[in-house]
Amino acid sequence: MALLEVKSVSKSFGALRAVDDISFSVGDGEIFGVAGPNGSGKSTLFNIITKIPFGPDSGQVVFAGREVQSYRANEIVGLGLVRTFQREASFDSLNVFENAWLPATYGRKDPATEDVVVEALSSVGFSADDLGRPARNLSVFDRKRLMLASAVACAPKMILLDEPASGLTKPEIEQTIGLVRDIAARGIAVLLIEHVLPFLMSLSQRLMVLNNGRIIGIGEPGTIMRDPAVVEAYLGTRRYDT
Repeated sequence: MALLEVKSVSKSFGALRAVDDISFSVGDGEIFGVAGPNGSGKSTLFNIITKIPFGPDSGQVVFAGREVQSYRANEIVGLGLVRTFQREASFDSLNVFENAWLPATYGRKDPATEDVVVEALSSVGFSADDLGRPARNLSVFDRKRLMLASAVACAPKMILLDEPASGLTKPEIEQTIGLVRDIAARGIAVLLIEHVLPFLMSLSQRLMVLNNGRIIGIGEPGTIMRDPAVVEAYLGTRRYDT
């Protein structure tokens, strides 16, 4: 059953067609990858799905059976559709616990309890001793883990992850793969943008490749990454061999 259905969505900025008539669906509990070169429309697609900061010019976004393209961003979060961002943002004046507690409770009809927030932080590796650490002192990897925990604390049905492996070392990337798998094991669907191909290929059950705002391939990752159109647009003359 499709949890998310994106139907013919488009977004333009002046003469630039950033997202051009894109349609796809993501099932309950699925990890669905999105690849493509810089400027192919990946982050714009995330923006128009979540209404952060804008929606589509045309087309439909259906989440959990509801058309949400006219919803406000906080209403979409309330339905269980949550995202993270490329930059590992945090509130530097707050500590680890407060950073995760704020999005899980502020303005929500059913705010998370303290225990839920602590469990979400624990699930990505923060100990009880870490909860009071100032966010400004966290490493890049710790900030990314904090974003994951903040999303999990919102009790989502789906999390959109925008380049969670960027800026990480190889061991940190391996740990993040495990964290994303743990999220999926909770029954949470994951829509994943990533340029680190081993990360994307190891996690994605299906993969969609974009170029110039349009879909050029969608299907099983190993097959899609060998498609001649994908090789030319995304990898140049190189081939990705699993």
